[in-house]
Amino acid sequence: MRFTLVPNRSNPSASARGHGLWAGGLLALACALLPVSLSNAQVAADATGQSALPSLGGGDGISIAAERRLGDRIARSIYQDPDYLDDPLLVDYLQSIWQPLLGSARARGDVPPELAERMAWELMISRERTVNAFALPGGYLGVNLGLLAVTERPEELASVLAHELSHVSQRHIARLISREERMAPWMMGAMILGALAAGSNAQVASAAIAGSTAVAAQSQLNFSRDMEREADRVGFGVLSGAGFDGQGFVSMFDKLQHASRLNDDGAFPYLRSHPLSSERIADMRARLPQGPVAINPSPVNLPVAPATGAVAASLNLDLPGIRAGTSMAPAAPGRPGPGVALHSLMSARAKVLAESGPDRLRSWLQVGQGPGAAPGQRYAASMAASRLGQRDRALELAQQLRDTVTPDIRFVADALMLELLLSPSNGAAKPAQSALLAELRDRSLAGTSRAAVMLGAQAAIATGESQRAVSRLQSWVVLQPRDALAWQTLARAYQSQGQALRAVRAEAEARAAQLDYAGAVDRFRAAQSLPMAQRNADSMEMAIVDSRRRDVEVLLRESVLEDEDNKR
Repeated sequence: MRFTLVPNRSNPSASARGHGLWAGGLLALACALLPVSLSNAQVAADATGQSALPSLGGGDGISIAAERRLGDRIARSIYQDPDYLDDPLLVDYLQSIWQPLLGSARARGDVPPELAERMAWELMISRERTVNAFALPGGYLGVNLGLLAVTERPEELASVLAHELSHVSQRHIARLISREERMAPWMMGAMILGALAAGSNAQVASAAIAGSTAVAAQSQLNFSRDMEREADRVGFGVLSGAGFDGQGFVSMFDKLQHASRLNDDGAFPYLRSHPLSSERIADMRARLPQGPVAINPSPVNLPVAPATGAVAASLNLDLPGIRAGTSMAPAAPGRPGPGVALHSLMSARAKVLAESGPDRLRSWLQVGQGPGAAPGQRYAASMAASRLGQRDRALELAQQLRDTVTPDIRFVADALMLELLLSPSNGAAKPAQSALLAELRDRSLAGTSRAAVMLGAQAAIATGESQRAVSRLQSWVVLQPRDALAWQTLARAYQSQGQALRAVRAEAEARAAQLDYAGAVDRFRAAQSLPMAQRNADSMEMAIVDSRRRDVEVLLRESVLEDEDNKR
């Protein structure tokens, strides 16, 4: 995965792996914006061996507002890429780790109030299998499925997120960008998109960063050794303050160091963007306390805005069920962080979602069917069977998982079963399956986590109870107006009821939630162009459409003017 904003300097001799983390459309955008003239110039090391970046204690850098605007531009393109993944279960799980880290950073003073309020603090997931994560301008952080798949404990994943969070909180990105004041923000944004694509298709992405101006930008996107050490030091404190075992940093470093000894085929771009040194590894080991270490003690308790995530009965997705970046709330007081058992299931989910070839799916299916299969292996086997078109086998394995997992992670098995029951079937549903679907649907609709609400709403639509989905989603989007998936699901529910005006308006809100203001305005206009009878039938909704169109048109004009100013 990409653990930062930095470019992934893949081996030029490595074969192109196809479009991965947002490599397709984003790379095209990068190529369009970068200079046409190309050269074979390479980034040369500073002759003095010293970092040319501003000192870590300095306050130089672009403003928070400017950084956020640049981040929004990049995020808008990422949302539109096919490899962007909004998987409610994984989002909820990442939030259960991410929110305590944010709370810890605030408690330590690493994230002052102004930074907390004006940055996005949003996690974005990619289907890419490479082991990487990355920080982007404006507080956006990305996580590849490959990182979730390779980590074995929640504190390992938390250590990566804490490191990346620290790059943002220490304004490393802003200082890197401000080094070349002559580079326009749109050019820098294009460079970042091209750098992100390099992890998937090194040969094509290298062309996008080969121009002299682009090479200069690429060198700026590399964090200095001092910045990496600072992100380690601050990140370790954030990790520990959030209640995670600091051993996560050491074990994650060990994994990466071991991978660096192997023939790197491009699966570990983090090793190139964040080169490990014996000094960094020794420093993390030295920070560990002597003697027994408590695993996941209770995280810090901070006064924060109310979160919408809570506990639902049975299908109790006991995770912060919130849209990434909408709250700074930590985990509930006295509640430990996610355990290894839950992480193993989420790791298995990420592994299967990132896989497109049938051979690995068949292998996981075979392993997961064994009598001694671990819960994570059985979870992967059930998902693999579904991906291979073996629905009955997938349901059987999911039921075995439900029968054997401990009560504290039963909700994940229930969610998997509900997903499978909603998958297409070649024949009529069996009575027992229909009854189970209704039971899980009702429990899910009563839940308050994001995954529960989304699954419950989808089940309600599928079982002909769209009004229940509408009622649940309407209250959800009031609290989470930037939840594009919720708006999209609400649009489906309205369509099934024949409410065209409300469906089109929900589609527009989904576009706006992903910062696609032009697309949103187009859908609002489509709503205003519906036949008179449909518009007059819901005058209140029509008034909302008119008002929201004007609001979004203002945002669109501001965005266009800003782009034009930056290109002058």
